[in-house]
Amino acid sequence: MIAVTLGQLVEDVHGTFAGSGESLVTDLSTDTRTIEPGSVFAAIKGERVDGAALAGDALQAGAVAVLTSDPATAAQSGVQDDQIIVVPDVQRAIGDLARANLERTRATGRPDFKIVAITGSVGKTTTKDLLASILASRGPIIAPVGSFNNELGLPLTALKADESTATLVLEMGADHIGNIEYLTSIAPPDICAVLIVARAHLGEFGGIENVARAKSELVVGTRAGGPVVLNADDPRVFGMRDLAKGPVTTFSPSGNGDVSAQSVRVDPAGRASFTLVTSVGRESVNLRLVGAHHVSNALAAATVALVMGIDLHTIARVLSTTGPASPHRMDVRTISGITFIDDSYNGNPDSMRAGFAALGHLGRERRRIAVIGAMLELGDATNDEHAALAKVAKDAGVAIMICVGDSHTLDVAATAEGIDVFSAASPEEAIGVLRHLLQAGDAVLLKGSNGSGLWRVADAMFGKES
Repeated sequence: MIAVTLGQLVEDVHGTFAGSGESLVTDLSTDTRTIEPGSVFAAIKGERVDGAALAGDALQAGAVAVLTSDPATAAQSGVQDDQIIVVPDVQRAIGDLARANLERTRATGRPDFKIVAITGSVGKTTTKDLLASILASRGPIIAPVGSFNNELGLPLTALKADESTATLVLEMGADHIGNIEYLTSIAPPDICAVLIVARAHLGEFGGIENVARAKSELVVGTRAGGPVVLNADDPRVFGMRDLAKGPVTTFSPSGNGDVSAQSVRVDPAGRASFTLVTSVGRESVNLRLVGAHHVSNALAAATVALVMGIDLHTIARVLSTTGPASPHRMDVRTISGITFIDDSYNGNPDSMRAGFAALGHLGRERRRIAVIGAMLELGDATNDEHAALAKVAKDAGVAIMICVGDSHTLDVAATAEGIDVFSAASPEEAIGVLRHLLQAGDAVLLKGSNGSGLWRVADAMFGKES
């Protein structure tokens, strides 16, 4: 964050403040554990913790002021009136401050500063991680670990930019039309990439065409003249080219784009290699990520990097040396002779198919177990999609499935496919069931929507390492 006076920050967030505005603010935090002298504490009210009740702790840790919509609760925690910035909505205020910080970064920072934004129903985080590794050659880079891609996470990431930042790489996620439009109002991208429109959040969107409409908001929100990178193999994404206000470059795993992959191969460990083909040459790439679906993510990252002027050899080298960076995304570990594929962060029909494909490949000649959480937010398609998943599991050679949570449709369909099915009401119950079943040599997939909590199963299994 570019340092500002407290008075300037109050102006940025459209707040009211009775104290002196002379103090220098160097950071904003929503967590009292990360407060440092010069910070402003943003008191978010969460499901379990009311930040306003912790305002006194934040000031004791060195915060210069508290940003809150609940001054009464903050005062009860020991904060004086002249230490409280009052706003109607703390989350929106953080967005306003992030917008102002990026405007200052453009005005006073490096002349080559760029904002890159990525969206898509699947693949955003992996593409972001690969791209961030490539673009590190441009200079200091800001890219979140994990999926800080919503109306709180993105502004908090944008606030990390300062005068030294060369590149800010952002994910933009959505579960409603208008989400990405708002995010681009905070951080208008210089360059954007749209990966794929898939069957995620269908319950909220009301249909896949609305998913496409939401993703297209990124193209519309990109700055005039800004390059747009699109997946040529997805008709809904490719159709967004008409919305672009700058040059369009396409990528295609099937060979139909400006940047494409040829001679795709998958090794026994499930890692893909391919020839990266572009208008400026071709290079061999050997991914360290598990799953053939990562070829598309790598192509997207490579295309953005090429548009930004990174040389092809550097792109291929970095793609071939970058492993998983964000947790619970195709993290493959072998513990006590058992191979786990932890892809427990997210689960929609397309990413589920990719997960089962990886299990089928990596688990050849092994007993294959799938621990599956329900796919959430699919609306009217929920039962059909869960029933179809059973056939996908059978084709991947799954012998045992542990269904976690509300998954009756999947239980019945998987049983009908000849899979041995165990039901667990919670991730904690699934841990016990899985531990009872495991044998040396097994291959295990952990996969489900983040709300299913299967990351707790992964953490319990990986705890065996210590």
